[in-house]
Amino acid sequence: MLYPICKHVLIGPALRLWVPITVDGADRVPTSGPVIVAANHLAEIDSLVLPLAIPRRLSFFAKAEYFRGSGVRGAVSRAFFRGTGQIPVDRSGDDAALEAAAQLLARGGAWGIYPEGTRSPDGRLHRGHTGMMRVAARVPGTVIVPVLLSGTREVNPPGTRRIGRGPVRIRIGDPMPADELLGASHDVRGATDAVMAAIAALGSVACVDEYARPYH
Repeated sequence: MLYPICKHVLIGPALRLWVPITVDGADRVPTSGPVIVAANHLAEIDSLVLPLAIPRRLSFFAKAEYFRGSGVRGAVSRAFFRGTGQIPVDRSGDDAALEAAAQLLARGGAWGIYPEGTRSPDGRLHRGHTGMMRVAARVPGTVIVPVLLSGTREVNPPGTRRIGRGPVRIRIGDPMPADELLGASHDVRGATDAVMAAIAALGSVACVDEYARPYH
């Protein structure tokens, strides 16, 4: 219950009033079946605005620390991230998290992921990690929906929690069947690169063939 309450009552309406959000292609998201929504990552606010653009309920990876806090603040954090269906992940690598994502997809759910693995340090689109396609390979019939976010870096600058006013645009591309991307050889690297190219093709974002360095 917490996810729709946050989206439609507690967070979504206020955020839309403060940050004008334009969405192109929301009707391209399949209404049922296993879906991976793969987006670029510019700012912390991305995980607040992306669910507003996607008709389906989205589950994201979230830092395991959010589920381990102590005291009142820790209890509130755990309740929020569990109540909204987020998946705890250890940044050092967590096979259990990938399995949890695969189980979500196997139930016909929608998983949101930033293949770069962290926020872009410079606004460019960086090389994608292959975890997305390794999960997709486990669940036949999964489709990947590429998404390009723009404007979030300006309203939520790196290193701050401040949310300023300004336009945000979300462009949603055509669904890409994971089985076709992977091919008979299950080429997860090539499939990941194809998804990143599809994200870049949605707008004029500069690309770089190197992994983004994580924020601390």
